[in-house]
Amino acid sequence: MRNNIEIQTFKTFLFLLSAAVLVLGCSDSKTSQTPAVYTYKVVKTYYHDPKAFTQGLAFENSLLYESTGLQGSSTLRKVELESGRVLQMYKLPAEFFVEGITICKDRIIQLTYRSRVGFIYKKDTFELLQKFNYSTEGWGITCDGKHLVMSDGTSTLHFLDPETLKQTGQIEVHDNNRPVSGLNELEYIKGQVFANVWPTELVARISPQTGEVTGWIYLTGLLPLQDRTEQVDVLNGIAYDAVNDRLFVTGKFWPKLFEIKLVPLK
Repeated sequence: MRNNIEIQTFKTFLFLLSAAVLVLGCSDSKTSQTPAVYTYKVVKTYYHDPKAFTQGLAFENSLLYESTGLQGSSTLRKVELESGRVLQMYKLPAEFFVEGITICKDRIIQLTYRSRVGFIYKKDTFELLQKFNYSTEGWGITCDGKHLVMSDGTSTLHFLDPETLKQTGQIEVHDNNRPVSGLNELEYIKGQVFANVWPTELVARISPQTGEVTGWIYLTGLLPLQDRTEQVDVLNGIAYDAVNDRLFVTGKFWPKLFEIKLVPLK
């Protein structure tokens, strides 16, 4: 167990070292800007179901909405923030491996990994309203108020009409003209798209107009070493409380959810 943790820590260090070169290095384009770099401060720690393979996370009216994956055990959940207690749960049919979710007005939109089908639920009751199809894998999804923004694990973000669910456009995410792939769970925050970058402890802050990475958030070591059991998987899950300006993050099979503040690196 200890060796596995040390190996993973070393791999993370190597990745972050290479990412730092990318982030802080000189731009090879006059139009590119060096992204801002952030670390974090933990404001508060909450209980999180350690059996939840978190694929999507959203927040509204003091409640978390969570999508948990894996074949045969995928769910949609409504969770009490303070206690981590699951207040409501919808279990997906066994053939689906679900991924990201977002809240769009009075609906919840949920993706699946490779089935290329999404689900739309009534937010309050989890009543399934309709299904829709898309042409790629489904990883993360968020709503900017006018569009749905969807990731598929590559460097591409897809824009969908929230009413018709048809694709209306796409952008390629890049840092200094280099593609940034592994885009996973998404959250729209203050005009920017925040994306977990699988399988790292990095979050990219992305301009939805240009696809340029405007900031990197380093969440290395967020989950304490004593909580990193063999089951614990990668960082995944970003939720934002727009009313109180609170940012929440967690991971797959993480026993804790964290409210954090971003700290700019000098």
